[in-house]
Formats: sequence, structure tokens, C-alpha cells
Amino acid sequence: MPHPQGIGRPDFGSIDYAQAPLLVIWETTRSCGLACKHCRAAADLGRDPGELTTDEGKLLLAQVKAMGTPILILSGGDPFNRPDLSELVRHGKGLGLRVGTIPAGTDNITRERVFALKAAGLDQIAFSLDAPAAAAHDEFRRTAGTFDRTLTGIRWAHEAGIPVQINTCFADWNIARLEEMIALVRSLDIVFWEVFFLIPTGRGKDMGGITAEQFETAFARLHALSLEVPFHVKLTEAQHYHRFILHHEKTAPRGEGGRRGPHSSGGQAVNSGKGFVFVDHLGNVCPSGFLPIVAGNIREKGLADIYRNAPIFRDLRDPSLLKGKCGACEYGAACGGSRARAYAMTGDYLATDPFCAYVPKDK
Repeated sequence: MPHPQGIGRPDFGSIDYAQAPLLVIWETTRSCGLACKHCRAAADLGRDPGELTTDEGKLLLAQVKAMGTPILILSGGDPFNRPDLSELVRHGKGLGLRVGTIPAGTDNITRERVFALKAAGLDQIAFSLDAPAAAAHDEFRRTAGTFDRTLTGIRWAHEAGIPVQINTCFADWNIARLEEMIALVRSLDIVFWEVFFLIPTGRGKDMGGITAEQFETAFARLHALSLEVPFHVKLTEAQHYHRFILHHEKTAPRGEGGRRGPHSSGGQAVNSGKGFVFVDHLGNVCPSGFLPIVAGNIREKGLADIYRNAPIFRDLRDPSLLKGKCGACEYGAACGGSRARAYAMTGDYLATDPFCAYVPKDK
């Protein structure tokens, strides 16, 4: 969610991922009024009485700051179902964190609520758009009116002066509309486009992802886009985009190598448990919401201790443990493949990312 015009683009080289993640996502609630086809959590409307309380949430935010992580995302479910959301934002800002949130496209999005988040100090707000027109988007989100409510929320965020991010999930059903989605996001005065590629977990198990070849085509188009637009283009669960960029730099004709552009990837890929950690609504700590293996609970152990020392986190940060093609790849340390996708597809979080088209040199 970071961006130069929003909460600031982090210095990726300044954080030791063995000690602290670049960002923490806290699933503040699993309650949500939508029933999206790809939902990892199969969220429903009711709130779990075991959710972290406001005070527990504030303690979590203090732990995030203390471990050296700069970015906190208050997610869900629908975080707008938490009446203390603005209080949590204000507390995070008081600690010096960059704070963002991701509301669902429901009637919870009101002008009053958006302006209250601005007053609390919110750095960035993300809205999800998965198709360039209402009918397809609403069908994917399984709730009528979500497309229009999202556009209204974007307008209110602009009025309030909150930088806007758009999140888009691509899978087999909408990848052919990539150009239409590019046209839509270019029209919305955003600072950040997060392009997420489906992980088949939760409800998403019933959906089809894109092929390895489609990934390569999307990488080329999105890399070109990143050189053209004033907003940041970030690819999520597409760690092999880092391999694509590095390989492009090596093979580009003289004078073209290194043309990453101001908003492309670079550096080591953030991955499940490596630069990233997920805390669910009950306080369980996982490498990712899409790699839901519980490594501990913040009600019992500190977040930094879990991130630094839990065996699964240590495994995920050790590229020498990667198997198959990922283990043999010369880009393994920088890329690593999607550990969440490997786990969802094979049951082994160290297995080869099954949707990478690249063939390592020694294969």
C-alpha cells in the first residue's frame, strides 16, 4: 500500500527481513457483508466474540512498531465493521506507523466514516475493483451495488484528501480484460494499483487461476505500464515478477537494461513469512492469510518472537530449502516463487511455484 504520494514508498533495502517484516496485515475482523468468490476466509456477517479487543489491538500495534515494521494494514473481512477502527488508526499513527485500511464495498462506506478516518490520520485507503463494469464486478463479489458503492467511496476519499489505492484480483475469468482494467484505474486518480493473482484457497478453491504463460504476458504489460503512469504498480502473489525484472535487465539491448521505471519491483520479493506477516482476528500469527499455518498467537507470545523464531517462518526465509525448479533457479534468493501458491496447490510451502514459466539455467 505504500506510495510516494501516500504513506511513502519504503526503502526496501533498509529492512532485514530476518528481523522484521516490511508490513503487517491485521485481520481486525472476519465479519463482512460480501460473499466474494475468491475470499480466503469465507467471511460472513457475524462478528466473532473472540476477536482481539481494542486494547489487545493497541498492544499489537505497539509490537509492530517495536519490531521495526513501518507499515500496518487494518484489513478484514470488512474493517468498517469495527466501530473502533478510527481509534485504532489514531493509535497507530501516534506510534509512528504508516497505516492503511481496506473496506469492503458495502453500505458501511459513508462520507462521515471516510472523513473520520482522515481526521484519525489514515495514510491510505484501498478499494477493490475486479472488473471494468458493474455487472461483472458485482457478480464476482456476489452482492449487487458493490461497484457503484466503491466508486462513491473513492470519490469521498478524494474529497477527504486520503490517497487511494485500487486492488484487483486476476484469475482466469477476468485476465482477458486486463487492458480494460488498466483504462479504468488510470481514470481514477489513484496513487497505487495492487494487482493480486488468485491463490486457490478458501472460496477461491473453486476458481481457476491464470497459466504460467499468461503470467509472463501480464508481467510484460504491467512492467510497461509502470514506466508510463504516475501511480505505483505492485504485483502481489507474483514473486516471479522479480525474476522477470532481473532477467529483463540482463537481456535487454544496450541502453534499455535497468529500465525499471519509478514504480516497478526491484530488490528482494516480499513473500509469506519473509517481509510479511499476517495476524488473524483471533490473534493467530501466520506467514500469510493465503498460507494459513498458525505459528503462534499474540495472546501467548510476542509478535517479534513468532516472526523471528517460529520454524515455519525460518524455513520460508531460507532459499536453500526451496525444492524443485525454485530451488535450482539462479533467481531463487530474490524471487522464491509464491510460497502461498505452492502450499495451496501442493500442500508443501517449499515446493516449486507451479505457475512460473522460467526454466533455470542448469535445468
